Amino acid sequence: MNEIAVSTEQGIVHEPGGRLLDVHRPAHGPAAVPTVLLWHGRGPNERDVLAPLAREAASLGLVVVVPDWRPDAPDGGWGHLRASVRFTRERAGEFGGDAERVVLAGWSLGAYAAVSVAVRPELVDGWRPAAVAGIAGRYLWERPEMGLRDLSDALAMTPAGPVPVHLVHGTADDIADVHHSRDFVPALDRWGWPVTLTETDTDHAGAVMTEYDPARERCVPARAAGALEAGRTTARVLARAAGLPVPG
Repeated sequence: MNEIAVSTEQGIVHEPGGRLLDVHRPAHGPAAVPTVLLWHGRGPNERDVLAPLAREAASLGLVVVVPDWRPDAPDGGWGHLRASVRFTRERAGEFGGDAERVVLAGWSLGAYAAVSVAVRPELVDGWRPAAVAGIAGRYLWERPEMGLRDLSDALAMTPAGPVPVHLVHGTADDIADVHHSRDFVPALDRWGWPVTLTETDTDHAGAVMTEYDPARERCVPARAAGALEAGRTTARVLARAAGLPVPG
C-alpha cells in the first residue's frame, strides 16, 4: 500500500479549559475516511509524543485526532477525554474523517482508558467506538483515581455488546510487561469479544515510534530502525482496526 502525503493541524482547542489537540490527516483524498481518536499515556499534555505514530497512521489513509489530557486532573482526566470524544464526533467531518467510523485507541494509560470505554460506555455518555486499539497497556489492574477497575471484572458485568479489540505490545517493554496484554486476551475471549494481539520486538516507547530521552524525561521521535518499524506495525494495526486493507 502506497503511503499518502500527510497534513497536520496543530493546537486546536477541544474543551472549555483550553486543552489542545492535533489532527493528522491525508493531505489529499476522498472525504469521510475512517477516524482514529488516539489518547496518550499518563504524562500530562503529551499529544506531541504520539505525533510520529499519528502521522504514520494518517499516511495509510486515516484521520487521526490526538488530544492533550491530564490524568492528574481532579476527575482523573475524564472531562478532557469526554471533550475529545465530543470533538471527534462533531467535527471529524471538517478534516475529511468519518464520525461514524471511529476507532478509539490509546497508549499506556491511554490504552487502559480506551478499552475501558469500550467495555463501560457510561464513561463517555454511552458512546461506542467502531473498534478499540490498546497499545502497551495494562488492563487487569485498578486506577481508583480514574474510576477504573480490573477489566476482567468489568467484562463480566457490562451490558454492552462486544466491539473488536486490537492489542499491540512490545516484547521488550519494561514499563508494562507484554504479559499484561497476553493475560487480557483470554478474558476477552471468555466473554465473546473479538481480539487480536500483535507483538513487536520493541520497548514501551518504541511501540509508538518513539524513544525515551532521560535528559528531557520525555519520549521523543525514534531514530533506531527497530522502533521505527515497530511504530509502522502499530500504525498498520490502527488501519486494520479501521477496516482499511493494509498488508502485514
